[in-house]
Amino acid sequence: MVERMEFDSGMGIGSSPATQLGRVRWTICAMLFVATSINYMDRQVIAILKPTLQHSIGLTEVSYGYIVDAFQIAYALGLLAAGRLIDKLGTRIGYMLVMAVWSLSAIGHALANTALEFGFARFFLGLGESGNFPAAIKTVAEWFPQNERSLATGIFNSGANVGAILAPIIVPWVTLRYGWHMAFVSTGLFSALWILWWLRNYRKPTDHPNLTNAELRHIYRESAIEMGPTLPWRRLLGYRQTWAFSIAKFLTDPIWWFYLFWLPSYFSVKFNLNLSHLGLPLVIVYNVSVIGSIGGGWLPAPFRRLGLSPNYARLAAMLFCACMVVPIFTATSLKSEWAAIALLSIAAGAHQGWSANLFTTSSDMFPRSAVGAVVGIGGMAGSAGGAIFAFFAGHILQLTHSYTILFGLAAGAYLLALIILYLLAPGLKKVEFTV
Repeated sequence: MVERMEFDSGMGIGSSPATQLGRVRWTICAMLFVATSINYMDRQVIAILKPTLQHSIGLTEVSYGYIVDAFQIAYALGLLAAGRLIDKLGTRIGYMLVMAVWSLSAIGHALANTALEFGFARFFLGLGESGNFPAAIKTVAEWFPQNERSLATGIFNSGANVGAILAPIIVPWVTLRYGWHMAFVSTGLFSALWILWWLRNYRKPTDHPNLTNAELRHIYRESAIEMGPTLPWRRLLGYRQTWAFSIAKFLTDPIWWFYLFWLPSYFSVKFNLNLSHLGLPLVIVYNVSVIGSIGGGWLPAPFRRLGLSPNYARLAAMLFCACMVVPIFTATSLKSEWAAIALLSIAAGAHQGWSANLFTTSSDMFPRSAVGAVVGIGGMAGSAGGAIFAFFAGHILQLTHSYTILFGLAAGAYLLALIILYLLAPGLKKVEFTV
C-alpha cells in the first residue's frame, strides 16, 4: 500500500515522471501497433505477388483492379457496421472478432486459383479488416487524453508500415521456396497469438488491474467534456464535422491504397525488378513511412509551442504533410530507381503523418461515445474512394501503360482535402450533442 501511494503521488525516490504516472496506456498502444502490422501484412501479400500471379493464372491489370475493388467495396460495406459494432460490443470483444474474421479470410486466399476466386477471398478479407481502425481509434480515445492521442495514433498507425515492410521480406522468401499458396498462409499465423495476448491483457482503464490511480486520472481528466450520448448514424450524418472527416478520407485514403496495391507493380514495370529484388525498395519506402507516421503524430507539438491552439496545431501539421506529397507527380519521369525510392518514401511518409492527424480529428471533434461510429463512416468513405480509384487505375494502366495520371491525382488530393476539411469544420470545432 505504501509503495502504491508513493507511486501514485509521484514521491518515489529516483522515479522518473513517466514511471510515476504509469505506462499501461503505452502497452495498450503497442498491442494496437501489432494488430495493425498484422492487418497490413495480410492485405499486402497479393500486391507483392501480382507479377507472379500475372504469369501463373493470367491476371490482367483490369482483373487485378476488380480484385482490389472487391476488397474495397467489402471494406466500405463492413464499415457501415464495424464502428457501431465496436461501440456496442466494446473494444475487447469486438477487436478479437474482427481479427479472427480477417485472418481466416487471408489464409483462404491459398485456395484461390482464378481472378474470381481471389475476388471472393478479398471480399471477405475486406469485411474483416474494416474493423481494425474503428477499434483502434476507439481504444485510443478510451486510453489517452486528447493531447496524447495523435502521438498514440501515429504509433499504432505506423504498424501499417511495419506490416508493409515485413510482407516484402516474408512473402518472396516463402514464395520462392514453398510456392505462392503458402505465402498467404504464412502471414495469417500471427493472428492467433495476438488474439490470446489481447484477451489476456486488455481491459478498459477503469477495470485494468495494473493501472495506477495517477494514470487513471491522467486518462480521464477530460472525461466530463468528452463523454456524450450515443447517436444513430442518421444523426451523425447531420453534422458538418462528420462530412468534413469523411470527405477528407474519401480523397486521401485511395492514395495510400494505390501505394499499397500498385507500388510493387510500379517498380517491376518501371525498373524491371523481379520478385527477389522487389523487397528492398518496398522496405525502404515503408520504413520511411514509419518515421512519417510517428513524426506526423508528434508534429502538432512544435506548432503548439509556437502559440497555436491544439486544433490549429493539428491543421498546421496536416498542411505540412499535404505539401510534402506534391512532388510525387514527377514519379513517372524519374530515370533512377533510387530517386524514385526517395520520392515515394517522402510521399508515403507524408501520407502517414497526414493520416495520424486526420484520424485524431475524429476524437477532437466528437465525444468519445461517437468516435467508433464516426471513424467507421469516414473509413467507409475512404474505402469507397479507394474502390473508385482502383477501378480507374486498372483501366488507365491497361490503356496507357503509364502511371502519370495516377501520380498526378495523388499530388493534389491532400491539399484539396484540407481545404474542404477547413471549410466544413473551421478550427475543428467540437460537436455538442443534444439528446
